[in-house]
Amino acid sequence: MSELNYPISTVVYEQLDSTYISKISTLLNQVTEFDGVRPLSEHAWLHLRKNDGGKHVVGFIGATLAGYAHVDITDLVEGTSAELAVSPEHRNLGVGHALVNKATQLSPDGRLRLWAHGLTAGAQSLADSLDFRLSRSLWQMRRSLFAPLPLAHVPEGVRIRSFDPATDIPGILAVNARAFAELPDQGGWTENDIAVRLTEPWFTAVGFFVALDSSADSIIGFHWTKVHGSGHDHGHAAIGEVYVLAVDPEAHVRGLGRALTTIGLTHLRGLGLGSAMLYVDSSNERAISLYESLGFVHWDTDVMYRRPV
Repeated sequence: MSELNYPISTVVYEQLDSTYISKISTLLNQVTEFDGVRPLSEHAWLHLRKNDGGKHVVGFIGATLAGYAHVDITDLVEGTSAELAVSPEHRNLGVGHALVNKATQLSPDGRLRLWAHGLTAGAQSLADSLDFRLSRSLWQMRRSLFAPLPLAHVPEGVRIRSFDPATDIPGILAVNARAFAELPDQGGWTENDIAVRLTEPWFTAVGFFVALDSSADSIIGFHWTKVHGSGHDHGHAAIGEVYVLAVDPEAHVRGLGRALTTIGLTHLRGLGLGSAMLYVDSSNERAISLYESLGFVHWDTDVMYRRPV
């Protein structure tokens, strides 16, 4: 009997056993190869690999694993978010619909933010068919590290050093919360969010730059760089990333964001990397202007869909 004749079902797991993690990872790699873009954000990918946080919705056609969705119900302000993937050979059969419907049922208040990575026709078609509308766009920007970099001009009264995990986490979280107050996904980071990332194979304190007010010795900004790809399941050569750049808006220090960015890019170039990337909200004109002035150009777009209220 063809799989077309089998029913579509979804199962929700709080945790997954190693067999399911392996099968889902294989599915995600197949989707990445087919679409040319990873279907899950780093946030969801980490929770899958660490087998903690969020809910795992697995879609089946009969007994065949055909899709996966990571559902995060923790943001009571913005609402539940979901990211999903359907295997290329099982698309247009209703698996995506089933995953989204189950994610909506899991939402405490019925709201759902649906993230899609890359402006793919399949994601747009699924969103349209379920009456989701475009709500937010997140740009990926890139620049060559072979191109010249400006010198870093550190503002007067500011000292920059490497991150110290033993002392800096509270200050980093405070600056992060103020800098990203309008973006709860980022601004709502907790100690655990940082701790999980400190255990990742790409983490190095040498590439995490912390800016301090020299007079008070308090943290007023930071630039966390990252090297990803090159064996970390990204399917591409190693690339540097402006992972998180934050400046305390209460510090009122002009030029600090530019200095931190330049220092981080210089560090990444010193590692022998040929290019760097970053993500920025498409509505953040000030940040985009800074990055464009440093040679970054728009590369790709991630989008978030919501149902109209």
